[in-house]
Amino acid sequence: MFDFVHKHKFVMQAILGVLVLTFAVWGIESYTRARGPSDTVAKVGSVSISQREFNEELERRLDRLRQLLGAGFDARSVDTPDARRALLDSMIDQRLIGEATVRSRLLVSDEVLRDVIASTAAFQDNGRFSKATYEALLRAQNPPLTPQQYESQLRFELAREQLVSAVNGTAIPAWTVAARLARLTEQKREVSEALVAADTFLDQVKVGDAEAKAYYDSHQQEFRVPERVRAQYVVLSAATLGQGEPVTDADVQKLYDSRASQYQVPESRRASHILISVPQNATEAQREAARKKAEEILAEVRKAPQRFAELAKKYSQDPGSAQKGGDLGLFSRSMMVKPFEDAAFGLAKVGDISGVVKSDFGYHIIELTGIVPARVRPLADVRAQLVAELQKRKGAQLFDQDADGFTNMVYEQSDSLEPVAKRYKLQLQTTDWIERDNAPAPLDNKRVLAALFSDDAVNKKRNTDAIDVGEDRLVAARVLEHQPSSLRKYEDVKAQIEQKLRRSAAAALAAKDGEARLAKLRKGEDASLAWGAAQDVSRSAPGGLSQDTLRLIVSADVQKLPTFVGAPAGDQGYAIYRIAKVTEPAQKTEAQQQADLERAERLEGATDFGSYVNSLRADTDVTINEKLLLPQQQQ
Repeated sequence: MFDFVHKHKFVMQAILGVLVLTFAVWGIESYTRARGPSDTVAKVGSVSISQREFNEELERRLDRLRQLLGAGFDARSVDTPDARRALLDSMIDQRLIGEATVRSRLLVSDEVLRDVIASTAAFQDNGRFSKATYEALLRAQNPPLTPQQYESQLRFELAREQLVSAVNGTAIPAWTVAARLARLTEQKREVSEALVAADTFLDQVKVGDAEAKAYYDSHQQEFRVPERVRAQYVVLSAATLGQGEPVTDADVQKLYDSRASQYQVPESRRASHILISVPQNATEAQREAARKKAEEILAEVRKAPQRFAELAKKYSQDPGSAQKGGDLGLFSRSMMVKPFEDAAFGLAKVGDISGVVKSDFGYHIIELTGIVPARVRPLADVRAQLVAELQKRKGAQLFDQDADGFTNMVYEQSDSLEPVAKRYKLQLQTTDWIERDNAPAPLDNKRVLAALFSDDAVNKKRNTDAIDVGEDRLVAARVLEHQPSSLRKYEDVKAQIEQKLRRSAAAALAAKDGEARLAKLRKGEDASLAWGAAQDVSRSAPGGLSQDTLRLIVSADVQKLPTFVGAPAGDQGYAIYRIAKVTEPAQKTEAQQQADLERAERLEGATDFGSYVNSLRADTDVTINEKLLLPQQQQ
């Protein structure tokens, strides 16, 4: 009944493995509850998106970017009005899909739910589902989840995915459509660029004081310095508490013995092969011809086994190994398709050669070139990781013992962090100036930042509460210095404004000149441009071009070459592109054509789903509070 999960099992495992660690599903209640208008960023039919929900989802996405990009990530560079609106549109779409899921009464059976949970890697211990691990991970969420809550939310999410899959699955593109899409995707165009630079027009632009002052008055948000603080903080961490904790040899040996099966390294083998490939859709005649060819090659190998590598280079149709004499390197059981594995592990000694072996890929001739016997990893190899794990366990125990005392002391002695640092032997750390949306770890947590910028911390000079930031860590902080949000003086930014206005005016002049030069080129006249080096670009290989520029180039009419297109290049000026050559992709095999068809099916499915969501939106009353989309300091 639930084909989507079984067809996409590995994808679902990956998605759910992430969801359980940072659970971001709103749950059914998000689609059914209402809120007061003052707290509503958007209203979607009968349900609402609150400012709290919007800010939490924004923070989740910024957190993911921080994890990907590291400490140098500046949230302000991506927290833009356009990005906020795109996020809200995404959340509105999710609400629409959620309501459609509820209305459609799609069902997910208990059996399917159990299968998905049991196959989620995050819930497994030694490759098997562990109820203890499952419940522990749910308890570790913030806020904690019961199995019933998680399963309810997961059941709803799987039903939603079933709806998405049902809509996507209606797409049936024709072979001709798939072939045309593939041709357009892989078609190469040889392009050269010439820039009509804004810099060459700067001397023609003058900006008066009145113009600069008018810009300042109408764009004051650009010149506002955000509220910021300098802070002191301490971290109670299980990892830190466990470091240096004594671990006995007996404890290490006991843990090693309990995991003996994990340290079994199975036998591995090295082999070379000659493959005569057979397409999946081959006829019986084609298969028989391939088998006969493999038999002929085997006879030649039997006559001169020492020439196996030479014959592999000559005959093998495996592009990955043929030029290496057929060498496949080391592999253990379950790494190869079963017929190949059975044949390779059935050879008795190095140098033995198999008969012709049939697999899904075609016909193989296998030479065994190496055997690495099964072994057990010695304790010495894994001792360091076992010691670290035992110390981590001890740290977790100490953390459990100390967490309440740490929390109480931070609260009861709220005028200083020194007592708690001294009591628990923690390092007092001090930040540079930080803002609400730009702080170093572990202060880059929305609850920590909200507490640091609260009235209690800023004006009453109290410690924040001890806040759980995950991974068995409690953080407490206090404000050392505070600077409220302020507007930079006009005199301080006047030169910056004048430069910006000059560049903008110069770019406009460059665009006008660029358009005139482009018109000359299209008439076959000389435009006196310096062209850069030519490069081949395509939809699948943009060569560093922006999506807008690539779209301009690949949509240009190339009936007559060379052809020219142009577009403004921001404050850099105006870019003109010369398309001198078009290269069509080579004729494809049947397998490649099938892959193109599947790709077209996915693309058409995504388009159909987008149209479906648009239809839901057209049939639903959607209202947006534009003011609440702004950052709090701008509201």
